Amino acid sequence: MKNTFMILVLSLLFVGCKQEIKPADIAKLNGYWEIEKVVFDKGEEKAYGMNENFDFFTIKGTKGKRTKVMAQLDGTFLTTDTYEDVSVRFAGEKVYLDYKTDYAKWSEELITLSDDKFVVKNAENKEYHYKKAGPVNILNNGKETK
Repeated sequence: MKNTFMILVLSLLFVGCKQEIKPADIAKLNGYWEIEKVVFDKGEEKAYGMNENFDFFTIKGTKGKRTKVMAQLDGTFLTTDTYEDVSVRFAGEKVYLDYKTDYAKWSEELITLSDDKFVVKNAENKEYHYKKAGPVNILNNGKETK
């Protein structure tokens, strides 16, 4: 009986601590992000070390774009003309990022969002953990990149 009560209390505490993402928080997505790890539906993890590719988000309100960019040694980013339209959708207590290209549409649930990290879950129950990224400047002897 004690164990059942303890499990119930811990479950309520865990559910009560879920982060609520508000419309004002969406601006935190703007900028460069790199995948830190992927957690698969059965709990296995794949950690990513150094990434060459980053996701660059530009979102105003609930609409924007996600572009894949590649970090260069001088602290700049190489971009292409390829991008995905992103719409932010609030559905009850859940928040979704809806992506659209000329060839496909898909959604990811935004699980957590802070200034330096965010997590999304796709339809296959894979969680993508991102961390905020900045320029990597190896060539300019430590001078700050603009």
